Amino acid sequence: MSNVAKDFGIEEALQQLGVQNTNKGTSTGNHHFGSGEEIISSSPVDGQEIARVTTTTAADYEKAVNAAQGAFKDWRMMPAPLRGEIVRQFGEELRRLKEPLGKLVSYEMGKSYQEGLGEVQEMIDICDFAVGLSRQLHGLTMHSERPGHRMYEQYHPLGIVGIISAFNFPVAVWAWNTALAWVCGDVCIWKPSEKTPLCGIACQNIIAKVLKDNDLPEGISCLVNGDYKVGEMMTTDKRVPLISATGSTRMGKIVASKVGERLGKSLLELGGNNAIIVTPDADIKMTVIGAVFGAVGTAGQRCTSTRRLIIHESMYDKVKNAVVDAYKQLKIGNPLDEKNHVGPLIDKDAVKGYQNALTKVVEEGGKIIVEGGVLEGVGYESGCYVKPAIAEAENSFEIVQHETFAPVLYLLKYSGDVGNALELQNGVNQGLSSAIMTNNLREAERFLSVAGSDCGIANVNIGTSGAEIGGAFGGEKDTGGGRESGSDAWKVYMRRQTNTINYTTELPLAQGIKFDL
Repeated sequence: MSNVAKDFGIEEALQQLGVQNTNKGTSTGNHHFGSGEEIISSSPVDGQEIARVTTTTAADYEKAVNAAQGAFKDWRMMPAPLRGEIVRQFGEELRRLKEPLGKLVSYEMGKSYQEGLGEVQEMIDICDFAVGLSRQLHGLTMHSERPGHRMYEQYHPLGIVGIISAFNFPVAVWAWNTALAWVCGDVCIWKPSEKTPLCGIACQNIIAKVLKDNDLPEGISCLVNGDYKVGEMMTTDKRVPLISATGSTRMGKIVASKVGERLGKSLLELGGNNAIIVTPDADIKMTVIGAVFGAVGTAGQRCTSTRRLIIHESMYDKVKNAVVDAYKQLKIGNPLDEKNHVGPLIDKDAVKGYQNALTKVVEEGGKIIVEGGVLEGVGYESGCYVKPAIAEAENSFEIVQHETFAPVLYLLKYSGDVGNALELQNGVNQGLSSAIMTNNLREAERFLSVAGSDCGIANVNIGTSGAEIGGAFGGEKDTGGGRESGSDAWKVYMRRQTNTINYTTELPLAQGIKFDL
């Protein structure tokens, strides 16, 4: 265990979470289906190996599916409020273990400790939401055109929900899906990112305890680990009616194709290329806070990270100077140290993507105004720490059209009214999150109108990054069109059924059709 890990209590956190720390052997946790090759979990914080995890083989996968299928038969028959009680207990365990799980998220993924705690809080919040939902799952009653008939619709659980999550939110996105799926009567098989497998094992240990305490089958929650090959087992499996996948647009297109071939359902949460529009009526202080956190939070590795700042020409220099000054105050380093604002990128491949973006924007004619670079020396031994960079650019640049998962912010200038800014904002393939900074009511309403932002999330005087669980989360275009978390997102985890009951002694046909015998 490294000095960083010892100083910040990582070893104790791993023990509290039931995650074995060996540096040599395997770390599997409870109810993890894995007997294959090992993958190494290394921390981008200090570059040190944390533990090793055995991956899922085809035979292991079959065991997981069989366990899930068996569990579903019992779980679906439990009344929804009783399923909600299990989710409530899970939420209570998360409250108890919030600090160690938040530390593990920070250490294995590299986001700040505060963001790690915030991610666990999202898990707790969605559990609370799901508990209330368990007493509100509803259908509709419609009037039948036939006398003496009652017509209504109801929702039934789908069965197995397959969850494929990304490294940047290694625990929260799973909880968004699974808490809702569970109260809906589904069981879940989860493949976490191979870059953050220990977070998955920790979560599985927590729910396994709750299931065991309630004498419920472990197949309600199954964990499989590995790379894309394990994901393919899920996406091509007809026994898994819904695949919820979070990741890149490239990955999402593959998942959609595989699931679509078998006429399954897919819930896709993919890339974002999010912009904040800054109008002449913007509050500069609020703009700077929203833009800087949006651009550098999680080291720019959020799907909702702010990539583009679209500034009116009359405000351009003032906003640019304020943001540049704010960047001078950023502290980069160990994310477990709460004095630091920015932690590392997930790995050296991400660093290469960051470097390539800065090279490309200059080649296309852009100008870097806050220099980037890879940090070296004491505290930066992992090679994953980079400086948040800012470049002046054009929306038409190929690199600006691309989502770079790193802290690179592009400044764009617009003239005229807010309609011109909206053309720039909407002029990318992605459509996840968007924001406008303005105190002008007309501009705000236009931004939110049918002719305004084309994104799934549109905020006024709030940045692009960070969403409450009460609202449905997701986006349009290359973002995939999926919706998770709040509102009526629960419906995707269920199958819809229309029912008509005839309580008369006659059998009239719909549309007045006559068929006499």
